[in-house]
Amino acid sequence: MNNITITQMERKHLDSLVELEKICFSQPWSYKSLEEELTNDTAYFYVALKDNEVVGYIGLYIVCESCFITNVAVFPQYRNQGIATALIRRAFLAATSHGTDFISLEVRKSNTTAISLYETLQFEEMGIRKNYYRNPPEDALIMTRLFTKES
Repeated sequence: MNNITITQMERKHLDSLVELEKICFSQPWSYKSLEEELTNDTAYFYVALKDNEVVGYIGLYIVCESCFITNVAVFPQYRNQGIATALIRRAFLAATSHGTDFISLEVRKSNTTAISLYETLQFEEMGIRKNYYRNPPEDALIMTRLFTKES
């Protein structure tokens, strides 16, 4: 991961994130939706930068002792370089620093590449959301990583 830095999302990143959303998701977040997260006290969005250009991002919500990942996305030309792993590890840091018990996400059942990544990061399948996705319709796997509390 040469020259990759992870930082908090800022307004200047939004145009790139909208482009990335359109590439990665059948129902992409809009500029306005992403912009609203800048002032959401429960939202923690981080971007991966290479030479000051956005190459990926992760969004999560931390509420009480729970953490939910909304999106993880990396531009196709930067995949398989450890960027998604680094973004998820940054999410772990945010979650544990807020005292959360777990971090959870939904993933398309057919997205075996993402599922494999999540499993290497100790996420486990905890359930299924039937017909969660549209365009095309598909079930979502609920994957969760529990954090152990040090006594």
